[in-house]
Amino acid sequence: MSKHATRRAGSFRLERWLKFFTEGEGLDADALPEWMQTEEMQQAMSTLKGFSEKEREYHAYQARQNYLRQQSSIQRRLEALEAAAIRAQAMQEQAQAQAAEEQARAAEEQARAGEEQARARETAALQREAAAQAEVERLRRLLKGAPGADDGG
Repeated sequence: MSKHATRRAGSFRLERWLKFFTEGEGLDADALPEWMQTEEMQQAMSTLKGFSEKEREYHAYQARQNYLRQQSSIQRRLEALEAAAIRAQAMQEQAQAQAAEEQARAAEEQARAGEEQARARETAALQREAAAQAEVERLRRLLKGAPGADDGG
């Protein structure tokens, strides 16, 4: 090979590598163009393909990790919401129980007040009855002309 031919082959080889570096990522590894049909270029393409696969695997791994983090975050949020709902329900039940106790106390108080009113009415009725009997007795004595009938009492 002459110096000129060697230089031309080196230039072609350099162009091939430059083209590989600029277009290699978009090439189909199973249908390489003619300029890639050398053992050296096929080995370079194989290496590039390996790197691409590792990069895809890395991105798939990262996507799985992100998914797991999101699921974990969602699960923690759900658990927090469930705990809050349980606390709210317990507080509501406690408030209902307190309201029921207050109602029961109010009903008892109302019953006691009713009993006191009934006793007061009964006492007033007994007092009226006693006053009426005393008045009847006084009037009887007045009618009979009994001594002490005009004393008013």
